[in-house]
Amino acid sequence: MDENQQNFNQNHAHESEPVFTPQPSSENPKHVQNRFRVFFIVFVIVSYLIGYNVGHKGYVFVPKDFKIVNQDSQSQSVDYNLLWKAIDIINNKYIDKPVDQQKILEGAISGAVASVGDPYTVYFNPKNLDNFQTSLKGSFTGIGAEVGLQNGNIVVVAPLQDSPAQKAGLKAKDVIAKVDGKATTGWSVDQAVSVIRGPKGTQVVLTIVRAGQDKPLEIKITRDEIKIKSVRWEYKQVEKDGKKKNIAVITISQFGDDTTDLMNSAVNDVLKHSVDGIVLDLRNNPGGYLQSAVEVASNWVEGGKTIVTEAHSDGTSQVFAAKGNNRLKDIKTVALINGGTASAAEILSGALHDYNIAELIGEKSFGKGSVQELIDLPNNGGAVKVTVAKWITPNGKNLNHDGLNPDNQVTLTQDQADKGQDPQMDKAVDEVIK
Repeated sequence: MDENQQNFNQNHAHESEPVFTPQPSSENPKHVQNRFRVFFIVFVIVSYLIGYNVGHKGYVFVPKDFKIVNQDSQSQSVDYNLLWKAIDIINNKYIDKPVDQQKILEGAISGAVASVGDPYTVYFNPKNLDNFQTSLKGSFTGIGAEVGLQNGNIVVVAPLQDSPAQKAGLKAKDVIAKVDGKATTGWSVDQAVSVIRGPKGTQVVLTIVRAGQDKPLEIKITRDEIKIKSVRWEYKQVEKDGKKKNIAVITISQFGDDTTDLMNSAVNDVLKHSVDGIVLDLRNNPGGYLQSAVEVASNWVEGGKTIVTEAHSDGTSQVFAAKGNNRLKDIKTVALINGGTASAAEILSGALHDYNIAELIGEKSFGKGSVQELIDLPNNGGAVKVTVAKWITPNGKNLNHDGLNPDNQVTLTQDQADKGQDPQMDKAVDEVIK
């Protein structure tokens, strides 16, 4: 997730009340009516006493014990009175009263969701939910970097192409130790995003811990409006054995709302140019919509063949297959990946690799191969994004955590990047015209 974010299937959960069908009664209607009156009076008195006893403490929920089965299949009782007791202590003892009950509620939800230990299962309050949904629409204000949680650290998944983050020198796998001098220890991803984002023209200072560097780096970034066209393409002419070769370079920066349409335009243009090969650049692509990745892969993979399988915790699975318009199948293709290639970008890379369509060149991918479902919370305006499945490539590779290893390992150093050199692209061009 984000500053931009991550792939998900958006669904809405609906709660329903059980329907009871009234049965005919043989009792005297007056007796039934009198009994109802007595019951109603007793109910009102009991409700008043409960409401007074609980309500004066600042909340109106009667806690209960829940019998649960934990992950070791051992029954145990969970006393939710502890939660309400803790809230009661805060309400009564905290120095700056009254305490904002909405913040307490959201904090409790956030903590409960975070307790599963999955960095991609998170609670979004209404503001963060809006930021999350805006990210994949292709325009937002910030620094233009995907961030995530890895080994308890806030890390850069990938800076977006031509973003303030990329121009300032932010790199995939950078650990964000501080934001404007505030340590990120214990932060969730949405906390980091909310602090890193800000109005256009303002600055944020990130303290970065980078592999291979002796001391932390301070990187100052000026926020800007991030407008992203997720697909770009260009042509390179190279000489091979005295003959000029025409190579198309298609760069996909994320899988968003515009990806399928832009990719169709790219394919139409590439076919008009009669190219000798294609370099598919997926470096620093943090992912996005699963369906967009499937549709892009369908430009190479034969219709009906598996692009990716979603494996669910209940043992069921769902197969996503190519759509059958594989217009690029006869053009030699290589794919560029690196540590910022994640999620839906790994799906595309994995499918092209497993069907021997594309050689992978570059560095090992990020390893984010899980599926999140976004479920709205009623009467709240927020939502829970929960991991519901993991992704498996056509040949059975589990993308979750493992990542993809390139067939041809080529590194790109910061010094090379600073000098405008790109040995990974150079290698890809060499391979595609062999």
